[in-house]
Amino acid sequence: MSPVLLVAPDKFRGTLSAPEVVRAVADAAAPLGWEVVALPMADGGEGMLDAFGGSNRTSTVTGPDGTPVHAAWRLDGDTAVLECSAASGLVLAGGSATTDGGLGAVEAVLARLAGRRPADLGVDLVGACDVQTLFTDAARVFGPQKGASPAQVLELTDRLATLQDRYAVQHAVDLSAVPGGGAAGGLGGGLVALGARLVPGLQLVAEQVGLADAMARADAVLTGEGALDAESFNGKAVGGVAEEAQRHGIRPLVVAGTVRPDAPADRLAGLEVVDLSATYGPDASWERTAWCIGEAVRTRLGAPPA
Repeated sequence: MSPVLLVAPDKFRGTLSAPEVVRAVADAAAPLGWEVVALPMADGGEGMLDAFGGSNRTSTVTGPDGTPVHAAWRLDGDTAVLECSAASGLVLAGGSATTDGGLGAVEAVLARLAGRRPADLGVDLVGACDVQTLFTDAARVFGPQKGASPAQVLELTDRLATLQDRYAVQHAVDLSAVPGGGAAGGLGGGLVALGARLVPGLQLVAEQVGLADAMARADAVLTGEGALDAESFNGKAVGGVAEEAQRHGIRPLVVAGTVRPDAPADRLAGLEVVDLSATYGPDASWERTAWCIGEAVRTRLGAPPA
């Protein structure tokens, strides 16, 4: 029986989805003699549908700029899975595009349900979050990466504070200390106003895809993402997979498009890290990501022990 390589990466944002990363690894590892177990991962951000697998449905919804967007979503039995970024995402960059405190979603749901909340109809609403940011911190933390100027960040923060008070009055919720309330530009808080419970996205995905069981039979583990940084070890997929591997006595191979300076040295010390940009050059790592990943597998992982 061939040794088992568990391949559990996140997406390489802007270049490859998690399933595409898995394929690149498998194409290189299988000829070397590895039995590849594919487990595309996500942590509550974009890529959840890829991680869960299966076929999607598509609905036309209103995008962040008011134009129609064809958004994929999943219906599995009586459970629906929706990605915020599919309907309100940054083009070519992933992630949510808005900082509206979830107000649009709240108003749309209440209008659709004639003023009732999902819980009133027996619906268990769960928000999977990949950050612990508080509601009124959403603009400060994420606004600049969405293109907001310093002045706009201040304006958005004031609006979030006002909206937090509004939710308190209209929905009897106190968002001031809710971890994850600021996720997706405050959508997390909006979902709480609708009666949702927020959970760590990585934990939810790991349970759904059976990460612990797959890890128990692995002889080697590979994970990775586009940019390895401090946030990678703060509830994100790569850090979570790496920690699970280490708990099983496995030193994981982590392949990253780039390793940023803020990546914590103490966390990297227990990993085998390949920086594609540093190893193969920035152009190749961006334009030929799959090839670079394959080369990293062949040179750093190699054939399994005899």
